[in-house]
Amino acid sequence: MFRIILPLAAALSLTACMGPDIVRAEPIDGTISGQCKIDMVRGIVGLAATASTVDRARVDSDSLGVRVLRQSKNTTETSADASDGSRLTIVTGAHNAITSVYCG
Repeated sequence: MFRIILPLAAALSLTACMGPDIVRAEPIDGTISGQCKIDMVRGIVGLAATASTVDRARVDSDSLGVRVLRQSKNTTETSADASDGSRLTIVTGAHNAITSVYCG
């Protein structure tokens, strides 16, 4: 009797400890236009810039790409191609918190 109950109890306790399934971020209409729409992602300011948050923001903004810039005390990393309208740019501050977001 214990040979049957013990493995079932062990399997049940292991499945209870499993984390949630992480779903890949997909656009609602199935396609990404490639033209960044910042209005759709302004709400991420203040959140942690985790991989899933950044990917979800890229999809929600209809952007083809995303870059994350680290902001030090008085400077922000920049690059020469800042006029790219198909890319979402996320600026992070202390503790990897998102401080601003813009297209380009």
